[in-house]
Amino acid sequence: MMAPLLVLGWGNPSRGDDALGPLLVEALASDAAQSLPAGTLDCLTDYQLQVEHALDLVGRERVLFVDAAVGLDAPFEARPVQPQRDRHFSSHALSPQALLQVFVDLQRCAPPECTVLAIRGRRWALGEAPDAQACADLEQALAWARGWLRGAPHCRTHTEGVNA
Repeated sequence: MMAPLLVLGWGNPSRGDDALGPLLVEALASDAAQSLPAGTLDCLTDYQLQVEHALDLVGRERVLFVDAAVGLDAPFEARPVQPQRDRHFSSHALSPQALLQVFVDLQRCAPPECTVLAIRGRRWALGEAPDAQACADLEQALAWARGWLRGAPHCRTHTEGVNA
């Protein structure tokens, strides 16, 4: 049986702030192991979204996609995501919207409720670690994600009360 909640983060841990998605998933998995009943949450990380990840959505109630993002003014942004075809098709590096469209095409049903959590990133050089600001942004995103796990109202296009 699939856990009703899935957190799927992607990024390259060897490329500075690109590690923020996997780092959040790792921290959330550790928290959930102590605070949620067994079998409630599955956590996955990868370097990028792939068509195969559509199968990871089967049987879920809610899914949280987590990645670092360029150009955010706030430490993080959370927004709902719906199925949509990408303009350029590739079997690699899908957007969350395109992954949901693959799910719909394969399963012939609506996807689970999905949210994208984007964490502000600035540095992407190979061999860098996230800097102090990226880690502070990660902590704020993690606090929001903990609320998401509890089912708190969670979709907004900006962060309220958060200093950019």
